[in-house]
Amino acid sequence: MTAKVYGIPNCDSVKKAIASLKSNDIEVVFHDFKKHGVPAQLLDEWIDVLGLEKIINRRGTTWRGLDESLQDKARSPEGAKALLLEYPSIIKRPVVELNGELTIGQTDFSKGNS
Repeated sequence: MTAKVYGIPNCDSVKKAIASLKSNDIEVVFHDFKKHGVPAQLLDEWIDVLGLEKIINRRGTTWRGLDESLQDKARSPEGAKALLLEYPSIIKRPVVELNGELTIGQTDFSKGNS
């Protein structure tokens, strides 16, 4: 079984999720937002499945560091998508694809929690 994990490598939540997946004998393929960006087509799917409110991490330092005018862009779906593509660090992490299911922010993949 393989999981695709999207995030940034120095994020504690991403590290915890990868460790949990590996400890449960799940192979991990990691997609680094910093190096490879956010796949625009996948972002559309994430927005459809999870909703913008779950995807945007409004508590993180990147979000808090954006000017108000940039934060206001997130009020429309088009503006939010553009903002997420430009500033991938405002995406809540990790985003995980496992067994055809998509999760965001989950770090425990032990049996019974996935």
